[in-house]
Amino acid sequence: MFLSKTPLSKLFILLFFMSLFASCEKNSSLFNGKDLSGWHADVPMKDSLPDAPASFLVRNGLLVSMGEPRGHLITDEVFENYRLEIEYRFVGEPGNCGVLVHASTPRFLYKMFPKSIEVQMEHQNAGDFWVIGEDITVPDMEKYRGPKADWGTTEGKARQIHNLTDNAEKPLGEWNQMVVECVGNRIKVWVNGELVNYGYDATVQKGQLAIQAEGAEVEFRKIELQKLDKLSD
Repeated sequence: MFLSKTPLSKLFILLFFMSLFASCEKNSSLFNGKDLSGWHADVPMKDSLPDAPASFLVRNGLLVSMGEPRGHLITDEVFENYRLEIEYRFVGEPGNCGVLVHASTPRFLYKMFPKSIEVQMEHQNAGDFWVIGEDITVPDMEKYRGPKADWGTTEGKARQIHNLTDNAEKPLGEWNQMVVECVGNRIKVWVNGELVNYGYDATVQKGQLAIQAEGAEVEFRKIELQKLDKLSD
């Protein structure tokens, strides 16, 4: 008897393909909790001091940006059209950090920052955009970026685009959730469930992701990415 022709076997086959489809829709973790597989560090100090302490490491199942020496942890893979969810917290004193989307040319600015659009994590400024060789537009641009004559994407130019809210962050020591959606030339950012920034007409639509070491120790317990067809409301 050929079970493949029975109603029961057809049900099994249907369930198999449904589960396969569902698994393709799940978030993909970019951090395995054990090591930095899928990432590489670009830390300029290491060029002359190869024995300098690691800027990024795994500690107690968490990815940690030590803050110094300064540099970036960059994905090996290029991504486009996605939802990125990150959970992070400052370990000690509040400070600066960020996640860079659509990253490309390394050390493009100040011989340190890759060409990209940064989504800021600096304490009390989470959700700001900083443009680095690329650009993006937000509604009411002069309100959030300053006089148009000052705008630019390189040294000495107005590269910061402030977020829409005073502060959506949790108290120091608590975990923050940041969600960044990038679809086509548009980017939306939420911090702890609150929409804090929205930009469009970005000059770049795909690239690597990067996490900064920029002076403050920061822990990450979740870095997940999901393919996306359209931005959330």
